[in-house]
Amino acid sequence: MSKGMVTALTAYLIWGLGPLYWKQLDDVAAFDVITFRIAATFTVLLLVHLVMRSGHRTVAVAGDHRAMSLAVLTGLLLGVNWLVYVWAVYNQRILEASLGYFINPLVNVVLGVMVLGERLRPVQWVAVGMATVGVGVLTVDVGTLPWVSLVLAGTFGVYGLIRKTSPAGPLDGLTLEMAVLLPLALVAIAVRAGGGHGAIGVTVPTRDILMLGAGVFTAVPLLLFVSAARQIDLSVIGILQYIAPTLQFLLGVFLYDESWSGGQIVGYVIIWAGLVVFAVDGVAAGRRTVTSIAVERRSAAYQVEGVVVDDLSG
Repeated sequence: MSKGMVTALTAYLIWGLGPLYWKQLDDVAAFDVITFRIAATFTVLLLVHLVMRSGHRTVAVAGDHRAMSLAVLTGLLLGVNWLVYVWAVYNQRILEASLGYFINPLVNVVLGVMVLGERLRPVQWVAVGMATVGVGVLTVDVGTLPWVSLVLAGTFGVYGLIRKTSPAGPLDGLTLEMAVLLPLALVAIAVRAGGGHGAIGVTVPTRDILMLGAGVFTAVPLLLFVSAARQIDLSVIGILQYIAPTLQFLLGVFLYDESWSGGQIVGYVIIWAGLVVFAVDGVAAGRRTVTSIAVERRSAAYQVEGVVVDDLSG
């Protein structure tokens, strides 16, 4: 197994086992967890920049008005995504959270079509249609839209879309996003502490360590993912990304005993079937692309060889 594959698997395993971490903090308000998560993540990123001596690069990017404007938007989207996810874990809605990340790739596809003018293959349209039907079944069964799933998929989908067009790189972009959110987080922490509702130093030290460790737990998989994306094919990344929501789903069902009805089973199965169709089509398309490139290269080599032979014979 290649180094890039191991790196990617590690990132997705950390994300997939995330509920185990956040459940240890379920006696702390989700809002407090997120504020400390922002502050701790920013601190970790500063340490990374110190080690890599790359702070000057982030400062230079911060001088780009467009990059900073986009960082404000992506930072807010990330904050909402984190808050809803932690709230879902606290409130026995891990299955809904996992569904959000299951359908996120399809949301990315739809955004690519609607915003970037990308074109879908017929099989991809079938997968998107199946996912839509599945969400509809879940909505009818529950009686309301699965808003947790839709908010998580929507915020992260739009986040990815904006980051795709941002001039800031992965590390610099995340640092700017945390810098945007940091003042809000620090004010919130100060206000909560001043009102006697501080989340640090009020109970056992273990919980304080977990609160402060949220930055490492957040930054490490993100940085591992960025590293892996540069080492292995995007099609492989596309398949591996389903590891995280699958682990979250299994934790919700078998460890935290979250209940789900027959209607939910039908809805999930339809969505998963759509994801399988989408994933298989993506792998097949990737293979066709590789084959096409190889054929073109061989053709070009033959043409060059023919020209050389003609020159020599002339």
